[in-house]
Amino acid sequence: MKKVVRGFYSIAYAVKLCKPNVICAYPINPQTEIVENLAEMYANGELGNCRYITAESEFAAASILVGASAAGARTFTATCSQGLILMSEVLYNAAGMRLPIVIANPNRALSAPLSIWNDLQDSMALRDAGIIQVYVESNQEAHDMIPQAYKIAENKRVMLPFMLCLDGFKLTHAYEPIDLLDQELVDNFLPPYTPQAYLTTKRPLAFGCYAPPHIYMEFRVAMQNAMERAKDVMAGVFKEWAEVFGRDWGGHVEVVYPDAKNFVVAMGSLVGLLRKVVDELRKEGLSLGLVKLRTFRPFPVEELRKALGNAEKIIVIDRSVSFGYEGNLSIELKS
Repeated sequence: MKKVVRGFYSIAYAVKLCKPNVICAYPINPQTEIVENLAEMYANGELGNCRYITAESEFAAASILVGASAAGARTFTATCSQGLILMSEVLYNAAGMRLPIVIANPNRALSAPLSIWNDLQDSMALRDAGIIQVYVESNQEAHDMIPQAYKIAENKRVMLPFMLCLDGFKLTHAYEPIDLLDQELVDNFLPPYTPQAYLTTKRPLAFGCYAPPHIYMEFRVAMQNAMERAKDVMAGVFKEWAEVFGRDWGGHVEVVYPDAKNFVVAMGSLVGLLRKVVDELRKEGLSLGLVKLRTFRPFPVEELRKALGNAEKIIVIDRSVSFGYEGNLSIELKS
């Protein structure tokens, strides 16, 4: 069903179709309307047996979801900017506890000075937290990524949090014609969550307990291995999505004009503009291609080497900076 809706509604609607057990919310623009739409759906009885919890802060919201996920629930929250930073202590724990929480993050600048506008500094601050990060170009892609996010995060070979990053305001508040997903198709694509381990009185477990150095290292190695396995799991889910739903968003990387001598590399909604720019410059005779990086964590090293290995010049458009060095994406590509 195609309908003209705003980006935040497309996210909320997709979350509803995934049948979460617990949603925890604390408002911060530009994500507020995501959880507001979910609250309205909850009030209207559209979320089934889902528990919708309003917390007193982003820290509390993430903490509630850690408990819910550890108890075997499919969970969701949305945040951005200072809210994501306030969640960060808890999200590091969520990753270490291998909890597949799905987070929508409409990217917004960090203070100070105060800014509500879009850059990627907030999610980049958590790039080393053990959270899968995918950046989308359009609201349709964001809508489609929500069921994929759950299928990836909840895969027993992965079991890590998943952060869907979309440009705040530029996408969240923009109207687009969205081909809204069908419940039956989503049900066939995304099975109910069956956790491998969860808190229960029948089989007592401990999550996130104390670990001496030699055990701590084992946990960290396991997280790294899971992130590496996520590359193959994600590639399989992306391919399955294209086959089932007929919309192919590419793999970890999309390459436009792969035979070009020079390339522009970027992430997010900016890619849409760059497609036009590259086309115009090619008309003027410039051998220019475009690389859209969708997956930032795990970082798709081999795919990027294949795409850019023979490039004469690479132009990286960064929207975040590692202060004291340079742009985050540029750093990753150079390494």
